[in-house]
Amino acid sequence: MHRIRDELPQDVGEVVAAYERHLGLERGLSAHTVRAYLTDVVSLLGFLHGLPAVGGTRSIDRSRGKGVAALDLRALRAWLAAQRTAGVSRTTMARRSASARTFTAWAHRRGHLATDPGARLASPRPHRKLPSVLRQDQAGEVLAASKTGAAELDAVALRDHALLELLYATGIRVSELCGLDVDDVDLEKRLVVVFGKGGKERTVPFGEPALRAVTEWLSHGRHALARPKSPPALLLGVRGGRFQPASVRRIVHEALDAIPGVPVMGPHGLRHSAATHLLEGGADLRSVQELLGHATLATTQLYTHVTVERLKAIHDRTHPRSR
Repeated sequence: MHRIRDELPQDVGEVVAAYERHLGLERGLSAHTVRAYLTDVVSLLGFLHGLPAVGGTRSIDRSRGKGVAALDLRALRAWLAAQRTAGVSRTTMARRSASARTFTAWAHRRGHLATDPGARLASPRPHRKLPSVLRQDQAGEVLAASKTGAAELDAVALRDHALLELLYATGIRVSELCGLDVDDVDLEKRLVVVFGKGGKERTVPFGEPALRAVTEWLSHGRHALARPKSPPALLLGVRGGRFQPASVRRIVHEALDAIPGVPVMGPHGLRHSAATHLLEGGADLRSVQELLGHATLATTQLYTHVTVERLKAIHDRTHPRSR
């Protein structure tokens, strides 16, 4: 992305910089999300100005010197067509199409485009693969094994058990977990205050097992890893710094790999599992949406498909008249 961005005309580069500020400062999106949006937009604008795009494809370069104003529906379609030719997946194309529409809407509001061509851009419908989830008994096995490891009050084992319990109990994202401070957790009320995407705050309850795990970590583990300059983070690394998402992913993978028959998944698999198990237990969809911090109910509805598919599998396997 950086090489193509550096080769953009100066006026186009200034628009990209303004868009980056809009995403990060005005919309409050995470650095990861901002980077994803910018990568797509830089690819689009580079293609528009004859720079190498996906798969090395170049545009006809009919717009050099015209800046962002040359971006029209034809250019958007040509950009997506070049990616399709290069073998980009349908899901990725759908995401990039959405990124382009977000950019053109902003550019139109700011006066960089006379009209919004993205409003007329048809988006390829992505193939939505149902996420892998743990069965409830499998989740119990993973957490029980983690609890056994923490029984000797080793600081690292206590931390790892606490983070696994919290991820499954709350369904929060890895970034949200790593962003938690000690004061964000109310042990008495069993609530955690989470700052999600776009800086949106929500309060998520958790159960007794997570309460015990977090209490043990705070009472017997955290002080062993804390240093004089440690942040107020709930979870600390071995050097006393705030725990990082990559380390959480490693711990989750190791915990799941240790249990035979558990599907391959990362921390997001625990989030999927938590949502599915809530619905299986009778929670309503709107409540699960609030707990997970989804912007729209449509995202949460994906988990209803998981539940239905699981019920169908159980029926096919156990009902005497299923076949």
